Amino acid sequence: MGVIKLIGILLRALLANRAALAMENLALRQQLTVLERSVKRPGLRQRDRIFWAWLSKLWNGRRAALLIVKPETVIKWHRQGFRLYCEFLDAIPFIA
Repeated sequence: MGVIKLIGILLRALLANRAALAMENLALRQQLTVLERSVKRPGLRQRDRIFWAWLSKLWNGRRAALLIVKPETVIKWHRQGFRLYCEFLDAIPFIA
């Protein structure tokens, strides 16, 4: 009985992860659609709001995908991360 229950838990976890990935993919595609509009600062239309309301009911991890940032911001984050990484490497003593 224990093995069957573990297999059921494993299958449910695998399917839940796949569903969450599909929802995240759907959210990212919708964000790209909004950003591809030819205006300088795209706003959300009524159908975009309906989409996010529908998605919020189905997907618990939606908060992570709601962040829309400029490319310059992402580059800044990468530079800060690389700077921290280099500082970390400098803090490690070199043993020859």
